[in-house]
Amino acid sequence: MKVGISSYSLLKDINAGKLDILDVVQWVADNGGEHLELVPYGFTVVDQPELADQIREKAKAVGIELSGYSLPANFIQPTEEAFQAEVERLKQHVDIVNRMGIKIMRHDVTAFRLEPEEMTIHHFEKHFEQMVRGSQLLADYAAQFGITTTIENHGFNVQSSDRVQRVIHAVDRANFKSTVDVGNFLCADEDPLVGVKKNIGYAATVHFKDFYIRPYYENPGGGEWFRTVNGNYMRGAIVGHGDLNIRELVKLVKESGYDGYLTVEFEGMEDCQVGTKIGMENVKRLWDEVRVYETIK
Repeated sequence: MKVGISSYSLLKDINAGKLDILDVVQWVADNGGEHLELVPYGFTVVDQPELADQIREKAKAVGIELSGYSLPANFIQPTEEAFQAEVERLKQHVDIVNRMGIKIMRHDVTAFRLEPEEMTIHHFEKHFEQMVRGSQLLADYAAQFGITTTIENHGFNVQSSDRVQRVIHAVDRANFKSTVDVGNFLCADEDPLVGVKKNIGYAATVHFKDFYIRPYYENPGGGEWFRTVNGNYMRGAIVGHGDLNIRELVKLVKESGYDGYLTVEFEGMEDCQVGTKIGMENVKRLWDEVRVYETIK
């Protein structure tokens, strides 16, 4: 097990010019992280191979791993030509991921921002074959490099555990798995404990985040709140400070036998460097507190 962060956690400081992506690599090493997942917001590497090389070499120099690469994607396109163009765009990202030596790449299958009617099961069923075919084409292309592609419970349509599983089984590729995000199930109003229990067996990597949660009938007022599929209120929290049962979620992940990357995502209103560091320390501490005992037979 290795604990690290997503570069998205430090996006506020990247966008503010306080950090660049090479600084983020150094920050992870300086703050006790063991790996970094790249999310190309605030920087880009697909059109800057020289920067990709610099990130790879910087990570090697400071002794951390580049654990993954996550990017938006949308296979629900109006024409076959647009669909194929999206697949080809994503293949370019696979190429740069391979250049950097990364072995896990998460891609979405639908747009992130959706209208209410696009979050429904009906929309999911209508476009299911496009999502599956796009994922198959990308997984097959990535396989030649030993790269595992993943779908995350992310994006407001394919976010609940059952929908994620349905896509995984339909794609039916050994190198197509899931990025299991312990918090994102809540965006579809699914209990994270249920979602993690159901999907941890499909995990190639695991994200830890936390949220404050308020019901749809209790408007919390100002702040960086957003609404779930069914209108409940959520905003990002430091991992371990919010309303998720982080201790039990850590226990579920550890007891499943999962021993891969644990990636902290911070999306809160606090200083992003402070919030990310505390979250990473909490995940490490809580993981170490869990004792997994073999069943006596």
